[in-house]
Amino acid sequence: MKSSNPVLNRISAAAQQPRYTVPGQGVPAGHPAGGGYPEVVQSGHVDRMTIDDVVVKTVTLIALTAFSAAVAAFVVPWSVLSPVWYTSMFVGVVIGLVISFAQITNPVVICSYAVVEGVFLGVVSKLFNRIFDGIVVQAVIATLAVFLIMAALYKFKVVRATPMFMKVVIGAAAGLGVIILVNFVLSMITGSAGPLRDGGVIAIGFSLICIVVAALMFVVNFKQIEDGIAAGLPRKYGWLGAFGILVELIWLYLEFLRLISYFSED
Repeated sequence: MKSSNPVLNRISAAAQQPRYTVPGQGVPAGHPAGGGYPEVVQSGHVDRMTIDDVVVKTVTLIALTAFSAAVAAFVVPWSVLSPVWYTSMFVGVVIGLVISFAQITNPVVICSYAVVEGVFLGVVSKLFNRIFDGIVVQAVIATLAVFLIMAALYKFKVVRATPMFMKVVIGAAAGLGVIILVNFVLSMITGSAGPLRDGGVIAIGFSLICIVVAALMFVVNFKQIEDGIAAGLPRKYGWLGAFGILVELIWLYLEFLRLISYFSED
């Protein structure tokens, strides 16, 4: 089952491979740890991906993003806010796509993405907070609350990542991605936000849909990370799992910023 977040596809694919022991190595045949992946240590054991390791990596990326956002919000002057906004946004998109489709597990590259996205979020938050005082704190609290709720729902199996659930959520996320991209291009051409982002009833409904789908995508991510751990994937894959969660958190935060701003307008 592929995710609309391409970064975790490789984890799922590897998790579905048969696990046969290679004599003298203790690594499943066809497993990414063999044939070009030097994760097998001399003792014959593999440094495997664990949930604790994914949590640590996720927290690391979130901390890097938050720190760079705070620095950007403090040091970037208003005179260059717009250029920094668009530059960091495009650079972040490029790095994110490269990581996703090239399946890069290099922590330096993934941490670089977190820093660039932090700069983007910092200047965006600076502008929103100037117009709507206190909106950043509200959006952060809402984002973390949704993430923790979804993590709890998944842990206690209240929400299950069934095949049908995966298909529906992935399809919805893919569709929203296309709509958001098209709307962004049109806004750049016309100079107008359009009905999806103008703060009207349609815009409110669209943001609510995005928030729900982004929240459900956490369940898809959790399931694919769990599959990777069960398959005994190398530890470096934890960076991909953490990256996938960070992408969803950023999307969720931006949608909360927009939604709250709609209700804060005079």
